[in-house]
Amino acid sequence: MAQALKSTSIYAPGSLLSITHLTVEEVSAILGATARIEQMPHSERAALLDGRKVALLFYESSTRTRTSFELAAKSLGATTTLVSDKSSSIEKGESLKDTGLTLRALGAECIVLRHLSSGAPFLLARETGLPVLNAGDGMHEHPSQALLDLRTMLTRLPGLDPATVHAKTLSGVTVVITGDILHSRVARSNAMLLPRLGARVLLCGPEPLLPEIARELGEGVEIERDFDRALQQAQVAMMLRIQRERLAGMELDLGEYIARYQLNAERLAASAPEALVMHPGPMIRGHEIAGEVADGPQSAIEDQVRHGLAVRSALLVRALNADGFKRVVA
Repeated sequence: MAQALKSTSIYAPGSLLSITHLTVEEVSAILGATARIEQMPHSERAALLDGRKVALLFYESSTRTRTSFELAAKSLGATTTLVSDKSSSIEKGESLKDTGLTLRALGAECIVLRHLSSGAPFLLARETGLPVLNAGDGMHEHPSQALLDLRTMLTRLPGLDPATVHAKTLSGVTVVITGDILHSRVARSNAMLLPRLGARVLLCGPEPLLPEIARELGEGVEIERDFDRALQQAQVAMMLRIQRERLAGMELDLGEYIARYQLNAERLAASAPEALVMHPGPMIRGHEIAGEVADGPQSAIEDQVRHGLAVRSALLVRALNADGFKRVVA
């Protein structure tokens, strides 16, 4: 399993470009800060980033990630501006570098970026010198999603502390991630993070959506094609949608996929009656997950959204107020 990188010094402090850039100790610090910021009175929380300027630069559609970053920034006292590829000079062919430099010249102090190309946040951070938070880059990573997924597990699984982690926190926990693994930056970031905390990650799906090369994600990550067999080992079942916009000619029998891999009430009761059910969204009811499971007592899907707001608040403070971040961690 890839270890946290020793140095990211060419990027501004507070950037989060890859989950591998965080040590386990830094992950624990972020979770601790998240818990403390969440409990602060509104007036104290709003002073953390009072007057700071955050640009939300989104080249792909987003509901949960964009809205949670925006609401988080505003709750901390920052002002935000949204720039999308449909309502800016991006539509006219402006490069990512030039868009970033324009935002910096206009006073942006941090950029939250979602981009269709893997590696785009690294380029933006390098060219602007600003803290950049990766809100999803192509099929590469989605680090803040991995952090909020972790916090959801720590909150819902028995005997765990949502404010701190170490290398064995998730020992004995098997997380089954099922669906379109090939195109999922969420699956990749979770597979890079969770085994470093002791978890076992089982990836499940048909060969076209889960090629054998996925085994190279590292130690603690395995492939299991049989969904029912995977579920029987799961403490956490994370479902992913089929990303039709990325299939590009791939033939997939939807009816067969649903029969083999949909998480429905009957399958859950038979194979994983106590497993925590998660989904990063967007969720397609009736495809990868049945509505009664998504709305059922084992579902943590709405919890994930709430934890996203909390975790992203801590990441923004880490990016823009290092002293404040240290104070809330202490």
